[in-house]
Amino acid sequence: MLFSPKEQPSRERKLELAAFQKAAGLKFKDLELLNLALTHRSCGNEDPSRAQNNERLEFLGDAVLGMAAAARLYALLQGRAEGELARIKSYVVSEEVLSELAKAIGLDRCILLGKGEEQSGGRAKKAILADAMEALIGAYYLDEGFESANRFLLRLLEPEIQKVLENRHRKDYKTILQEYMQKYRRSYPIYKLVKRSGPDHDRTFWVSCAIGEAEHGPVAGKNKKEAEQNAARAAYEAIMAEGGMESARLLQIENQ
Repeated sequence: MLFSPKEQPSRERKLELAAFQKAAGLKFKDLELLNLALTHRSCGNEDPSRAQNNERLEFLGDAVLGMAAAARLYALLQGRAEGELARIKSYVVSEEVLSELAKAIGLDRCILLGKGEEQSGGRAKKAILADAMEALIGAYYLDEGFESANRFLLRLLEPEIQKVLENRHRKDYKTILQEYMQKYRRSYPIYKLVKRSGPDHDRTFWVSCAIGEAEHGPVAGKNKKEAEQNAARAAYEAIMAEGGMESARLLQIENQ
């Protein structure tokens, strides 16, 4: 459904937003603000009269999210080094986690997209979902204040923090490889964008990862960041398959 955030939500949209709030455990006073948080910029690309989108709220929500995660980790993990807190925080506020949380609360079904973005599968794109999740956080902060936004966030983030502490989380292969290379080879993985394919609104990026003289990939992703992560995973899996001292060192860093 396409809809201008400058207008009052239709009765149908109000019912949709009410169902979303109930499922997500939210209660907005300002439905227009909630609707704006769920409006992707592709709506305005196709209709200039619908130029308002969720990007400013995304900027605000990113800051609120970072503060909530950092404060919780600081209180929870007494005595842990700053580097470890930063590592855990980077995971729990990552695009991967935010996009999964967005789907868990039904945000993917409520986001407003332009027709082109809808047809290209935008409702399932991690970047769009993660950005909308941050916009939702920013909107809830404006509507209800930091304490309410913080309670909402901690309900979602606590299980993700526990996954990291119990080593059950998805691995950040780029970070693992970088730490391994710095520590044992005194160099860095080298990522190279090999090609792009597809139209502007539905790009696929192909990236390779060089570890010394060995090049892994190219591997595809829907954005450059995702392609680099996939290339890093390919390099990681190749090293692990070879076994020996190098794989043992990777595991040591992975489990730090």
